[in-house]
Amino acid sequence: MTTELAGGWTQFDYEITSAARAVFKEATAEIIGVTYTPSAFATQVVAGTNYCFLCTAQVAHPVVSPYPALVSIFKPLSGKAHVSEITRIKPQ
Repeated sequence: MTTELAGGWTQFDYEITSAARAVFKEATAEIIGVTYTPSAFATQVVAGTNYCFLCTAQVAHPVVSPYPALVSIFKPLSGKAHVSEITRIKPQ
């Protein structure tokens, strides 16, 4: 993973670290109806840490196909991580 600079985003890392996985699990634990499986993540150091996870989303419905999504999470310096945005990725 690239060295973190305050305010700058790292490159996507395709090996999810145990620390990043813990943040993802904490922030998405209460999401119902869609399962997000992360395959890569990037971070941005601010007053805490912003995470951007590249995920495969699967709706809990047999007819809906999986789709790619970005899950943005903020982990404050103290306190619980929370989802700040989920964006479905569509072809351009």
